[in-house]
Amino acid sequence: MSKIIRTEANAILSKVVEYHGFIFTQGVVAGDLSADAAGQTRDVLDQLDALLEEHGTDNTRILQAQIWLKSISDRDVLNEIWSAWLPHGAAPARACVQAVLADPRILVEIMLVTTK
Repeated sequence: MSKIIRTEANAILSKVVEYHGFIFTQGVVAGDLSADAAGQTRDVLDQLDALLEEHGTDNTRILQAQIWLKSISDRDVLNEIWSAWLPHGAAPARACVQAVLADPRILVEIMLVTTK
């Protein structure tokens, strides 16, 4: 049986689950919820960089991204920062939707599937 690695698991979720070289992140939100959409997006991407590095990979290996925005009107801001963060030619399959998030101060949440 293959080993499943769970990073910072608690009763309801793990920050990251690694299995057979695939990395599945939790939905990551900004640490500073007082920031605007641009600030929250940068914060989330910084956290994702750290999580991926911890598991021996990076944003060149993203297979899929799921993105939730409080307001779809923030999509252009998100896309500008997202595009600058992604290596050229390495865009993943992606969904980006407007959603009611767990805390009304959360403007963006991102979840990734990557490989090593």
